[in-house]
Amino acid sequence: MWTTQEVETAKNIPDSSALPVIVVPARLGSTRFPQKLLAEVKGKPLILWTAERIAEAAPEFALHFAVDGSEIGDILKNSGFSVVETDPSLASGTDRIAFANREIQAEAVINVQGDEPRIERSHILALVAALSKTGAEASTLAVPFRFEEDFLDENQVKVVRDSEGYALYFSRSPIPFDRSHREAWSEKFPQPRPLKHLGLYAYKASFLECFSGLPPGALEEREKLEQLRALECGFKIAVSVVESETLGIDVPADLVSFARLVESE
Repeated sequence: MWTTQEVETAKNIPDSSALPVIVVPARLGSTRFPQKLLAEVKGKPLILWTAERIAEAAPEFALHFAVDGSEIGDILKNSGFSVVETDPSLASGTDRIAFANREIQAEAVINVQGDEPRIERSHILALVAALSKTGAEASTLAVPFRFEEDFLDENQVKVVRDSEGYALYFSRSPIPFDRSHREAWSEKFPQPRPLKHLGLYAYKASFLECFSGLPPGALEEREKLEQLRALECGFKIAVSVVESETLGIDVPADLVSFARLVESE
């Protein structure tokens, strides 16, 4: 059963023949959680939890995995998933997706991370709808912050939008700054909460190819946020606000939380 948000979002989605493909960049290198995509929950590697979740949530979208080697590629192939092997030296997931799409030849691509085992259908549909906005070259998602301590956390990225829903800026700093201190976190305060950026994207192929060839920008290097490269170069990123967050697995404690969630279902 679709939620109201999904029904409204789907109105802006083209017919299935024009749907983007989903490409998941999957590499084993991780500073905070080495080889996390192979970490098991109930005997199944994390990458397969994500793969099966995507396939179940959005079966009409073609699904591919851009991998950095056979160790993870074979696991996916043996479970029936499409794999494109990419150069292990590629610097980022976006570069890996661009490399894979030279083989896939899709007109638009959705980027879901391999450590997102709770991705929802509504997230994918919202990305596609936002990408259809006039002038949008990429799209991404955001969700209102619930707690001030999360808003102040530099590891949780913030985004501000213009009046038409395009990104003005992404930052690790708390933006927009509330200079008047109007108790924005009070339940009675009517203004919308600041927005937390969710690291899911959709790209037009032309943007993806151009972006992957650009050098890092000054803002990107300062904030360590790759999406700022696009803004610095004048690209428009449509930001869709959704109702729920994803569950990204960044550190071992996140995997423990996911395992508990699976056990409780």
